[in-house]
Amino acid sequence: MAGSWDGGYDSGSQSDGSYHFERPHIEPIYDAFVCPLTKQVMCDPVTLENGQTFEREAIEKWFKECRENGRKPVCPLTQKELRSTDLNPSIALRNTIEEWNARNEAAQLDLARKSLNLGSSESDIMPALKYVQYFCQSSRSNKHVVHNSELIPMIIDMLKSSSRKVRCTALETLRIVVEEDDDNKEILGQGDTVRTIVKFLSHELSREREEAVSLLYELSKSEALCEKIGSINGAILILVGMTSSKSENLLTVEKAEKTLANLEKCENNVRQMAENGRLQPLLTQILEGPQETKLSLAAFLGDLALNSDVKVLVARTVGSCLINIMKSGNMQAREAALKALNQISSCEPSAKVLIHAGILPPLVKDLFTVGSNHLPMRLKEVSATILANVVNSGHDFDSITVGPDNQTLVSEDIVHNLLHLISNTGPTIECKLLQVLVGLTSSPTTVLSVVSAIKSSGATISLVQFVEAPQNDLRLASIELLQNLSPHMGHELADALRGAVGQLGSLIRVISENVGISKEQAAAVGLLAELPERDLGLTRQMLDEGAFGLIFSRVKSIQLGETRGSRFVTPFLEGLLSVLARVTFVLSDEPDAIALCREHNLAALFIELLQSNGLDKVQMVSATALENLSLESKNLTKLPELPPSGFCASIFPCFSKQPVITGLCRLHRGLCSLKETFCLLEGHAVEKLIALLDHTNEKVVEASLAALSTVIDDGVDIEQGVMVLCEAQGIKPILDVLLEKRTENLQRRAVWVVERILRTDDIAYEVSGDPNVSTALVDAFQHADYRTRQIAERALKHIDKIPNFSGIFPNMG
Repeated sequence: MAGSWDGGYDSGSQSDGSYHFERPHIEPIYDAFVCPLTKQVMCDPVTLENGQTFEREAIEKWFKECRENGRKPVCPLTQKELRSTDLNPSIALRNTIEEWNARNEAAQLDLARKSLNLGSSESDIMPALKYVQYFCQSSRSNKHVVHNSELIPMIIDMLKSSSRKVRCTALETLRIVVEEDDDNKEILGQGDTVRTIVKFLSHELSREREEAVSLLYELSKSEALCEKIGSINGAILILVGMTSSKSENLLTVEKAEKTLANLEKCENNVRQMAENGRLQPLLTQILEGPQETKLSLAAFLGDLALNSDVKVLVARTVGSCLINIMKSGNMQAREAALKALNQISSCEPSAKVLIHAGILPPLVKDLFTVGSNHLPMRLKEVSATILANVVNSGHDFDSITVGPDNQTLVSEDIVHNLLHLISNTGPTIECKLLQVLVGLTSSPTTVLSVVSAIKSSGATISLVQFVEAPQNDLRLASIELLQNLSPHMGHELADALRGAVGQLGSLIRVISENVGISKEQAAAVGLLAELPERDLGLTRQMLDEGAFGLIFSRVKSIQLGETRGSRFVTPFLEGLLSVLARVTFVLSDEPDAIALCREHNLAALFIELLQSNGLDKVQMVSATALENLSLESKNLTKLPELPPSGFCASIFPCFSKQPVITGLCRLHRGLCSLKETFCLLEGHAVEKLIALLDHTNEKVVEASLAALSTVIDDGVDIEQGVMVLCEAQGIKPILDVLLEKRTENLQRRAVWVVERILRTDDIAYEVSGDPNVSTALVDAFQHADYRTRQIAERALKHIDKIPNFSGIFPNMG
């Protein structure tokens, strides 16, 4: 190499990865250049009265120490007292030193220029970089010298070196070069240099990442470069990641944080940060930025994909601000605010925050206002969507005023306005407004107010018509609404479905679609399940349309595992069985219902489903259906036909012999089967029903006990029925139901069953010794309804707790 480096400048030691930087031997350091106190080349030489020359700062410090120690000023070299401490600038010497420095610096920069190329060795490049650092740090003006010497592009080239040490030192050198120097920053902003620096952020070596983020921090102080840095693909994403990384050191995290803070000056960067999970800058701009920026970023917020926790944060931070923008007269502002509110209202917790922030009154006003300042229909759709989101948050809406006359969302005139809009708008807004009504009817505190308003408006038929809508979302919303209304408007809805052309069929088609189980299917079958079960006209229409056969097929496919599992499978199965059980309520009036039950052997299906552990409603519905089927058994049992008597027997009865008939049902005294006559005894259902008497759900117990009561009902052999219960070990579980007295209905049913059981003397004798049973019957005798008290009196007579001549109640026979 043309030059060499001696030990005149030491930038560090080899142990820490630094290098000795050597000055070229242009000319020696003259002794006159060196301050006797600092042993360094002087920058500002001054001369004392005795002709000795020192560095100004050093000799001033010497004199200060003399004064502080109470000594007279003396010359540091001669130790002789000085009459004066005046300092005379040695201009000639200073000029000579500056010229000497300039000659050496020029030579050193020239040597650095020759060393800074990728063909040089690491041992040549490292001292060159270290000298540039020293040179820039020694004087701010030297950075302009580096700039003019075109050293910066050479240092940038060193970022491509194969040596990690060279790359790290080059990054460090560039940081020093650009500190507080906009011209040098501008050079780094040219070409792909910033992109190269960003790439170092993802390097494995932590030192490279540290130096890269420190350099980017310096560059980000230039507003012109903020946009450049943000435009590099992945730059902001990596920086955001660094701020939340637990593997980075604190200094790196701090620098990344400060870099992002600088980058926030550019709106596009703020958008990128929000996309990558750093939302606070965007929220701050919406709160505090200029109006144009507020609207732009509010609209952008509406397009972001946010998780629920973030939506809550956004709602708490800028919810009130967005609501205020929404209330302004500027249509562009309202659109931007509505877009953002639509996004953040779509989860329950954030919707509740917006409710408390006062979103409901302006939303309702926007929906209902007509005239010069009304929203266009596309924005009313957004308002309706937000209202649907908010209403479905589960809040109590009967206490929040939304109108000037203290109306609430469930006030009659507000519901009427919603119904009017539903009837006079397009499918999208119709769907959202129906979802509003779905939310309001999902709450027990508001559903009755909505039901009353719907009845007074006469809108039932128009709501039912949406069942045939071709749009899936609209159809689903209407079915969900009708399902919520059906417990309170069952007869009205049944009349509307029965009288309408095609709407009942539409529901059946939805249910029968064999494409998994959808929310719409679960809602459709739930709607039919809630309609009055004894509505003969509706059941007949369903029989005529073949609905029960299709529903039976869906049940069997679920049992066989042919239907893909989904979160709606349980409510779907419960609804299917409730609808299928409808047919058992009309057996005495509808021969086709009996034929259907026989064709599909529904009794066997319901007996099998009694063992659906964990599905309480399935067990309850199955037991209720079996009760209805068993009640009809006595009417379906066939009495055997006796063979005609012979001639002699007809003349001489003494010759006749009664034929022996076998295979008769003990209960019904005729020919029975599960499939044809729905006999519980033939179907071995009694044991399964008894097993449900200790169920934790009172409704399952009640339905099971009701089904069991049919084997000791009027019209059957009660004595044999009691024996059937005994053989199935059902007496104790039945008595336990009486003793537990869990509900009034259970007490009433248990007293009825126990009275019939106690008609058997052996059982009555055994039970009479149990004081708990006596106490339970006495309690019913004293406190139950009139009918149950009569039955309890008879039961007490069976166990001799009341004398038979007691006439407290009239004899009921």
